[in-house]
Amino acid sequence: METSEFIRKLTSKYLWLNLFAMGVVITLLVLGTGIAMDIYTHHGETITVPDVRKHSYEASVKVLEDLGMDVVINDTGYVKSLAPGVILDQLPAPGTIVKGGRTIFLTVNAVNSPTLVLPDIIDNCSLREAMARLSAIGFKLGKTKYVYGEKDWVYGILANGKSVSAGDRISIESTLVIQAGNGQRNAADSVYMTDMPYEYGEEDITTDGEELQFEEVQAGSADDFEVIE
Repeated sequence: METSEFIRKLTSKYLWLNLFAMGVVITLLVLGTGIAMDIYTHHGETITVPDVRKHSYEASVKVLEDLGMDVVINDTGYVKSLAPGVILDQLPAPGTIVKGGRTIFLTVNAVNSPTLVLPDIIDNCSLREAMARLSAIGFKLGKTKYVYGEKDWVYGILANGKSVSAGDRISIESTLVIQAGNGQRNAADSVYMTDMPYEYGEEDITTDGEELQFEEVQAGSADDFEVIE
């Protein structure tokens, strides 16, 4: 290409118009990207997170969404003294400076008290072991109730006065009473005479020329028999 032709093309208005148009497009793209990023990130816009704790869930959501925040329930808890559905905690904490569009995570008070599973301790462990296991899980224990049986052996569990079994789900607000053995046998279950095939009343028994007189007693023994010569 000759020098004169190169200079002619270099000074062509079409070339410069194209270059100018390209420059305008690039400038608009840069400005547009910056504006879009500012809108997306809420550049320069800050909000102080309000304290919604101990307020109802509905009221808290309205306040936060009106400020341009998103709301997510990420956990539940239980405080007996507070109404169901109130906010127990929030993240970020109240007073935190955030940008608009920030997600606020809430912990809500449960409607019902949490429950715990009763472990397999009935007729399976001692009183001391049962008390340790139940306390470690989080159960509240009442005064032990003693029943006839092997000393300090667990024979049953009462929750608010009702018998429960292993695997039952029990409210953490319930008070458990352990039924443990007192080390004594129930008199109604005791059997002292095992060699008599039938009941005896007051009667005479003759054996090898000797007459035995038996008086009816509730608990017989060898001393209850009188030999009559």
